[in-house]
Amino acid sequence: MTMNVLVNPGGGSAADDPLAPVRDALAGQDASVELVEGPDLVDRVAQLIAKGATCIVAAGGDGTISAVAGALAGTDVALGILPLGTLNHLARDLGIPFDLEEAASILQSGERRLIDLAEVNDRLFVNNSAIGLYPLMVIDREAQQHRLGRSKRLAMIVAGVRTLVRFRHYRLSLRIDGTETEQEETPLLFVGNNDYRLDIAAAGCRDRLDDGRLSVFVMRKKSRLGMFTAMIRALFNRARDDDMIRLDDVTTLEVQSRRTPLTISSDGETLQLATPLIYRIRPKALTVIAPRA
Repeated sequence: MTMNVLVNPGGGSAADDPLAPVRDALAGQDASVELVEGPDLVDRVAQLIAKGATCIVAAGGDGTISAVAGALAGTDVALGILPLGTLNHLARDLGIPFDLEEAASILQSGERRLIDLAEVNDRLFVNNSAIGLYPLMVIDREAQQHRLGRSKRLAMIVAGVRTLVRFRHYRLSLRIDGTETEQEETPLLFVGNNDYRLDIAAAGCRDRLDDGRLSVFVMRKKSRLGMFTAMIRALFNRARDDDMIRLDDVTTLEVQSRRTPLTISSDGETLQLATPLIYRIRPKALTVIAPRA
């Protein structure tokens, strides 16, 4: 059956010449390649599922892959990935090469695997979501890209520096798996789909995507210098108890705040959601095509 490949012209490096490199990489494969704008991805996936598609390939960055994955959640239709973005978190953690031709070969030689998804207020994500510092960095990065034409990587570096200078703390109430509510004042709450590593050897990587749990990190209230040094210590596995709270084996997290809506990030995109925020893990909700073990 023909493989359906959706290329988002605004997704990562696909924006320069969206179709030619994808078609070249898929030469010899039975594939239908089409351009689909980001806001239309979910509807197009639904149309293809209704027509009997068995594999839909997302060609783009993390936002594109997340959108297609969310639309495929709970179905038997497999997600294929052609990474065209800057970071490509899910592709990396699945072991999919960033080289386009090598990634395309996985679509033929790979195997189907079930992996977890996570959600916040019924919005699915494949990588992570955050409150505080990171969403502010994403907003700043996007503004630089649109206003100054900077690359995503450069804009994120500049945004990171500026955000550290002007950050603020958020007073949040956290309820983990229905337990008693805890009050925390923090510049950053991070929620990951499965366990994220912090050590410098593999910072931001996940060893598993099917463990059925969220990883939750709450940075303790810090001065600017204190926060910076805490981040450095975490990278070298030297974190102290007063740096960050790590919550393990979480399946549900409820976040309350006096501020509503809250600006959050979800797979690199920013959203404004009314509180409470309800984070959940969705075990083995997505079928992906990945390299054989």
